[in-house]
Amino acid sequence: MSFLLSKDNKSLLNKKKNKIHKIKIVSFYKYFYISKPELFRDFIHINFNKMNILGRVYISFEGINAQISVPLVFYHKMKLFIYLLKSELNNLYMNLALSYSKIPFNKLYVRIKKQIVSDGIICNKFNNKNNGIYLNAIEVNNIIEDSSAVLVDMRNYYEYEIGHFVNSINVRAKTFKQQMQDILSLLIKFKNKKILMYCTGGIRCEKSTSLLLNNNFKNVYHIKGGILKYLRDVHKFNLPNYFQGKLFVFDARMIEDYSNNIISSCHQCNNLCDTYINCKNSSCHLLFIQCKYCRNSLDKYCSLACKYNFFNKTYNLL
Repeated sequence: MSFLLSKDNKSLLNKKKNKIHKIKIVSFYKYFYISKPELFRDFIHINFNKMNILGRVYISFEGINAQISVPLVFYHKMKLFIYLLKSELNNLYMNLALSYSKIPFNKLYVRIKKQIVSDGIICNKFNNKNNGIYLNAIEVNNIIEDSSAVLVDMRNYYEYEIGHFVNSINVRAKTFKQQMQDILSLLIKFKNKKILMYCTGGIRCEKSTSLLLNNNFKNVYHIKGGILKYLRDVHKFNLPNYFQGKLFVFDARMIEDYSNNIISSCHQCNNLCDTYINCKNSSCHLLFIQCKYCRNSLDKYCSLACKYNFFNKTYNLL
C-alpha cells in the first residue's frame, strides 16, 4: 500500500529539513578556573538567547561543557563570543556534528554544576592538569595497529554497544563516575603497556587519563577531539576507519548517522539493529535497542511484562 503525503504534510517536512540544514550542531569543553560561575552563566545565557542558540551548557568552578545547536547566521558570531569570554577559551577547539537527521534541542539550559562531568573524585591531591598525550587520527591508527597497545572506551555500556573501536575494552557501567571507581583495578594488569583512552568528544578522557597518570601509569594517550574528530579526519584524509558501528549522542538524534554499519542487535529478537528507544512504561523507561518488527509487536515496550504492566498489578489467584 502506498502512502501519499498531503500538501500540508509535505510542506511541514520541507520546513523541518530546511530548519535542520540551517543550523550547526556544536560541542566544546574546557577545564579552567572560573571564579564566578554565576556571572559566567548569566552572561552566556543572555548572549546565547540573543543568537537563538539551543542546547545544554554546564558551568562550574572547573570549566565549561557545552552541546548546542547554532543558527548558521550566528555560528561565527558564537565562536567569536566564546573566544573572547576568557583568554583560556581563545581558539578553543569545537566539534561539529557528523549528521543532521533531527533538530537536536528544543530549549536552552545554562546551568551551574559542581563538576562539568561528574567523576566522583574527591581527593585533593588529584592533578587534572596532568593529562595523557593527545593523538590525531593517523597516530590513533598507528596505535590500533600495534597489537601490544590497549584501547579503553570511557563511554557508558549503551554507547559502546552500538559502536566502538576494534578490539577495545569497555569499562562497563551506567555512569562515568562508576567507571572512574573501577578503572584502576581493571587496567592494573596493563600498567606497562601503551593505553589509548577514548570517548565521544574527549572530555571524559581528560579526567580518566589524569587518573591513570596520577597512579603511576606511564604510556597514556587519548584522541584529540574524541571519536567525533577521528571520524571527521579519517573521512577528510581518506584514512582507514577502525571505529565500527554508530556513534551515540546525548540529544534528540541519539545516533550520528555517518554510516550504514550496524554491529548491535535488537534486544528482543537479536536481528541487526541500532535504534534506541525508552520503554513506554513510565515506571520502567529503560533505554534499549528495538527493531521495527518488535517495536510494532510490543508497542515500544521492552517486554510483555511492561506492556501489560504486570509489575504494578496485583492478582487474586484464589
